[in-house]
Amino acid sequence: MTARAVLGELWHERLGGFEASPDHAPHLLAALQWLCRAQDATGTPGFARGYSLVRHGQFGTRGWQPPYPETTGYIIPTLFLASRHLGWSGLAVRAIQAARWEIEVQMPNGAVQGGVIGEPQTPAVFNTGQVLLGWLAAYDETTQEEFACAARRAADYLVSALDPDGVWRRGNSMFADRRATNYNARTAWALAEAGARFSEPRYTEAAALALRVIAGQQHENGWLPACCLTDPAQPLLHTVAYAIRGLLEGGRVLGDSSLIAAASVAAGRIAERVDERGTLPGRLTATWGPGAKWRCLTGEAQMANIWIRLAAITGEESWVKPVPRVLRALKATQSRSASDAGIRGGIKGSCPMTGEYGRFEVLNWATKFFADALMRDERPEEYANDRCGVLA
Repeated sequence: MTARAVLGELWHERLGGFEASPDHAPHLLAALQWLCRAQDATGTPGFARGYSLVRHGQFGTRGWQPPYPETTGYIIPTLFLASRHLGWSGLAVRAIQAARWEIEVQMPNGAVQGGVIGEPQTPAVFNTGQVLLGWLAAYDETTQEEFACAARRAADYLVSALDPDGVWRRGNSMFADRRATNYNARTAWALAEAGARFSEPRYTEAAALALRVIAGQQHENGWLPACCLTDPAQPLLHTVAYAIRGLLEGGRVLGDSSLIAAASVAAGRIAERVDERGTLPGRLTATWGPGAKWRCLTGEAQMANIWIRLAAITGEESWVKPVPRVLRALKATQSRSASDAGIRGGIKGSCPMTGEYGRFEVLNWATKFFADALMRDERPEEYANDRCGVLA
């Protein structure tokens, strides 16, 4: 069955992908059902990092992977949003369970660990920021103080780990290249949200400092350097998108138009790279050229979200022009009828799935960002200021 499933996926990719419905609903439902299976597969409320179609080099097996605190954190607002979007109350229950599980695994210093459960427990700034977004969503939805307490402890850790010059050098994940962490703009966004939510100037000031340092490194052509887990010269679309979203949303929270402008320039340059099929290169060079022949599906879904958010924040509808093409191309990578439950409805790391990012894997964060984009595209005005619609 394993070999047949892999060959079947590769064959469909070769033929141009799977059937893409013009209606978002079947694709959204399939993605959310996959996320539910990813949560159920771990035996905990945490979400499996992904699903390996072949034996995974790091985990040593195929199938469902261990629970991943980082991405479980930012899946939480997605589930709250989807619960309202579909009237599916069980998704909100799952979100609350995941938020409580995150408290159980929070480190004594307030940080969230890098990597998956079972790996060495070391604090990770970026992962802490992503779970902070989840706790803020859980607190807003439930008003339960346990989530506010966890969020404050996480925010306190982030402030303590930030160097006086506005750079997070301590607490960067042991699983990432520590020379290229400007994707921590997304961490600073989470800290800014905490500052606004709890009226805490320490959080707001630290977030503003970190974001302005990152924006200050932007090249004249809009390029955002030092944004990659593995190759700073040709970063993943995924991590560049992390930085853009962090600058955009951080600028919104702080009321800083210069940060929004920095995000806008970068997002505009990527929009120019969308081809007639609606696809983007999986890696980019400093001239915004292609750095890879394969697609990073996570990054494509993130960019669709960013363009929709830009339209909402700036009021310029032209930002959404590439979104229909990109979503159509992403839908064609989603296998909604696969017999393997670990494939069915999820979004893979790369297309073709032999690509470098998430090779032969279906990833929970790719699936999460895909679901976010579908919901946003369906109800852009409703979710422009919706709390979970903003945090997802």
